[in-house]
Amino acid sequence: MNVIFEELQGQHGARIGIATLDAAKSLNALTLGMIHALDAQLQAWATDPQIVCVLLRGNGPKAFCAGGDVIQLVEACRAHPGEVPPLAARFFADEYRLDHRIHTYPKPLLCWGHGYVMGGGMGLMQGAGVRIVTPSSKLSMPEISIGLFPDVGGSWFLSRLPGKLGLFLGLSAAQVNARDALDLGMADRCLGEDQQENLIDGLLQLNWQSQAAAQLNSLLRALEHEARELLPAAQLLPRRERIDALLDVTDAAGAWAALSSLQDDSDALFARAAKTLGKGCPLSAQLAWEQIARARYLSLAEVFRMEYAMSLNCCRNPEFPEGVRALLIDKDNSPHWHWPAIANIPQAVIDAHFNPSWEGAHPLADL
Repeated sequence: MNVIFEELQGQHGARIGIATLDAAKSLNALTLGMIHALDAQLQAWATDPQIVCVLLRGNGPKAFCAGGDVIQLVEACRAHPGEVPPLAARFFADEYRLDHRIHTYPKPLLCWGHGYVMGGGMGLMQGAGVRIVTPSSKLSMPEISIGLFPDVGGSWFLSRLPGKLGLFLGLSAAQVNARDALDLGMADRCLGEDQQENLIDGLLQLNWQSQAAAQLNSLLRALEHEARELLPAAQLLPRRERIDALLDVTDAAGAWAALSSLQDDSDALFARAAKTLGKGCPLSAQLAWEQIARARYLSLAEVFRMEYAMSLNCCRNPEFPEGVRALLIDKDNSPHWHWPAIANIPQAVIDAHFNPSWEGAHPLADL
């Protein structure tokens, strides 16, 4: 299952639970088995009175988690053309249920988000009570390149970023560094790459029976002070004014035109964003625009229920399998989108992605 669980003995009988994603060769990409194991263990730790804190981390130097196992999902889509594959229905329901559990966890849950934190990794990290980045952190939602949309709660956390920054990240797959993550409220602390053991030692030394929250905060403040000089330069807030003006448009087609026109821009960040979008999926851009607009009025549970419908409908349409083929399977980076021009996508196609593709009650109705 590629997840390791440990319980370390602390002071006065307290125990710290540590969950480690252990699939470094795939950058800790989430499989259905890993999702099930994590959810079951987190649920058990939540009700164990001796477990006082949980740390979620990933093995290997490159990534906390680079997303979900979309290749397996696309193979299932190919075996069920035009339908919702049973694997997809189960995968997305169980992944979103896990993400919701993390968002609502009753105990301190720390996530160590080093290196690449992408897609499904963002779903795990953004719900954590203490989101830790390091100087190597690169957070992103890259679904524009594979014909999907920023899911795993992306509707929730992107719609709550200042100005048009959430839309920019959803359209461009731009990477958020540690400084950006702190600036935008996508992380709570930045620690050095070599401070994880110090963090664990500190957690084990705390007296969890008295003023635990204050002690934990003091520990994190002390460790963060040591790492302060390691922060990279901010990328996004200094560019916010331009991003806001650029995406001050009335529809997704206007946003596509404005951003994709910057491929030769003198600012490397904008040029890279424009090139990514230019090769990206027009339908994904439409879905990102719509989901961010709708999520402003939804609860967290409603967000996951909306995204579940969107994900299953993406599995019924050709863009998701084609995007994954071009980027991750054949790796020719030349996707042939079914709807290559954003202005030509029928509104009915966009609206249909938000409709249920199942009978009866919503599979996530109990969130």
